[in-house]
Amino acid sequence: MQAAEIDDLAARLDKLADALAASATVDLPKPVNFLPAKAPNIAPLLAGKRIAIARDAAYGFIYPANLETLSALGAELHFFSPVAGDGLPECDAVWLPGGYPELHAKALSNNHALWKSLKTHVTANKPLFAECGGMMSLFEQIVDKSGITHDFAGILPGKAVMQKRLAALGMQVADLPEGRVTGHTFHYSKSETPLTPLVRAQTPDGREGEPIYRHLRTTASYVHIYFPSNPSAVAKLLS
Repeated sequence: MQAAEIDDLAARLDKLADALAASATVDLPKPVNFLPAKAPNIAPLLAGKRIAIARDAAYGFIYPANLETLSALGAELHFFSPVAGDGLPECDAVWLPGGYPELHAKALSNNHALWKSLKTHVTANKPLFAECGGMMSLFEQIVDKSGITHDFAGILPGKAVMQKRLAALGMQVADLPEGRVTGHTFHYSKSETPLTPLVRAQTPDGREGEPIYRHLRTTASYVHIYFPSNPSAVAKLLS
């Protein structure tokens, strides 16, 4: 469950904090003090650009700092809900964030208008960035944990197959043509595709990480990119 799905999260955290403070057996670390940091100076490289962002129960893994970075870049953010049946808004670029499309597969599979308009967007050579659950949705099919196959966008060849156990977790660094970006990976599915990766991300210690695919102006991978790591590269991806 994501934080937003837990109604009494604040109360639970308060209860946990009280229990830790009252415990004689828990050796708590010393408090950490962070020095004030200046806000980054970000050029408005996306001024006048409208970014359509999927945001609902299926696509909810969004760093607030990513939205702040897009706004600082000058972009106009327009949110839509694929689960609710929304079509693709008029836009210059699209961001399909991570989430849980397999849990809402029936509703998403039936949103034919969205996938049709997204295909038109892609064939028009407009930017699309899809991460984790967003990338899964671009494949032809998603196979859920029950083994049921659901048809999805069909923009990328292949399918995403849900696993019983965690498939990947950890920090990632990727050297894209647009620049170096950092982020992390966390997913329970594995993708089967004939696509050749544009590049492969790496772990901080140099091990091979997630493949990153590119088709026309579409960039897709399991990596959740942290936009503040390189705002100018993000602007290039979406402009």
